[in-house]
Amino acid sequence: MRSATELTLVRELFKNFSSALFVMGAMCMSFANAQAQSQSVEASVAIIKQAQQALVLVTTRSIEGAPSERTLGRSRQGTGVVIGPDNLILTIGYLVLETEHIEVRTFDQRQLPARLVGYDQATGFALIKPLIPSKPLPAVPLGNTQTLTRGDALLVAAGTDLRSLAATELIDIRPFTGFWEYHLDQALYTSPPFAMHSGAGLFNKYGELMGIGSLVMNNVMPPQQPVSLPGNMFVPAELLGPILNELLTTGTSLNSQRPWLGLNAQERNGRIVVTRVSPNSPAFQAGLKPGHWLMALNGQAIESLAGFYKQVWALPLSSKQLQLTVLENSSPKVLNIAVQDRNASIAKPAGI
Repeated sequence: MRSATELTLVRELFKNFSSALFVMGAMCMSFANAQAQSQSVEASVAIIKQAQQALVLVTTRSIEGAPSERTLGRSRQGTGVVIGPDNLILTIGYLVLETEHIEVRTFDQRQLPARLVGYDQATGFALIKPLIPSKPLPAVPLGNTQTLTRGDALLVAAGTDLRSLAATELIDIRPFTGFWEYHLDQALYTSPPFAMHSGAGLFNKYGELMGIGSLVMNNVMPPQQPVSLPGNMFVPAELLGPILNELLTTGTSLNSQRPWLGLNAQERNGRIVVTRVSPNSPAFQAGLKPGHWLMALNGQAIESLAGFYKQVWALPLSSKQLQLTVLENSSPKVLNIAVQDRNASIAKPAGI
C-alpha cells in the first residue's frame, strides 16, 4: 500500500491533467487493464519519489556591494539537485555567484549551511555541499540528451513543496546565446513554462537528471518557426561530466578561464548592438557604451553574437588588449579593451 505522501505526490501532479495518463503522461504507456495500471502507477511513484527526495531548496545572500547584486539581487532562492557522494549538489551558478551565505533545505526539512565547491562560467553550473556532516541524501544519475527526442514528456521539479512539480514537453535541442557573454552549443527548450525555474531539475521517465533550469523564455520555438511558445531553457546535465573533476579539485574549469569584456548585447536586424556595459568592466574603461554597434574584433568582422563571443574567448589571457571596432553615430571607432579574466572580477567572501 502506498503511503499518504506518495498518494499526495500523485494527486498534486495530476491536478492539471485532464487525460487518464499518470504523472509521466506520454512517458508511460496508457493503461489497458487494471494490472498494467497498477504497475505503471507504482513505477511512476518510485520515479517521482527519487526525483523529489534528491531536490534541495537553495537560499543565498550575496556579498554586500557585489557587482552581481545589481542584476541578481542580494537574496536569491532556487533549487539544487543531489548528484553524488557526500551530498554533492548541482545547481545553477547565478544563485551562488558572489555570495557569502548559502543554505540548503532538504526534502525532509533539514536546514544545512553549505559552501561553494565549484563554479563554471562556461556552462553556468555550480556545485555546492553541506558544511556539516549529515546522513546521505538520495542522489540521481545524470542523463544524456542523445536519449531524448523532440516531443518527449519530461518532469520538471523544484525544491520547494509538493506543488513544485509539473509535466513538460521537450520542444527543441539547439544552441543558446545569452546577452551576458554566455553561449551553449546545446541547450534544452521545454514548454509550458515553469515559474520556479532557477536550478530546477529536469527528469526523464527513468528518473535521470537531464537538465538544470536556467531561464524562463517568451519563446522557445526555433527561429524559423512562425509561431511563438513560452517555456524554459535548461542547461544539459551531461555537460558536467567532462569538467566534474576540475571543479572538485580547482573550483573552476579551463573553459572558464577566458577573456571577459563586461557587456550585454543583442542581435537586431542582422547586426549586434550593445545594450548594457557593466560599471568598471574592461569595456566600460575603454569607453564602450549602450547603443554602440559591434563591427569587428581585431580587424575580423563580427557576424553573429555567438561568433563574437567565441572570437573573444579564443584570445589568450596573456594578450594585453583587443581592438573592438564599433559604430558610433554612423562613424566607425576603434576601442582598445584590456583582456581580463572574468574570475579576477568576481567578488569573493572575506578569507577566500
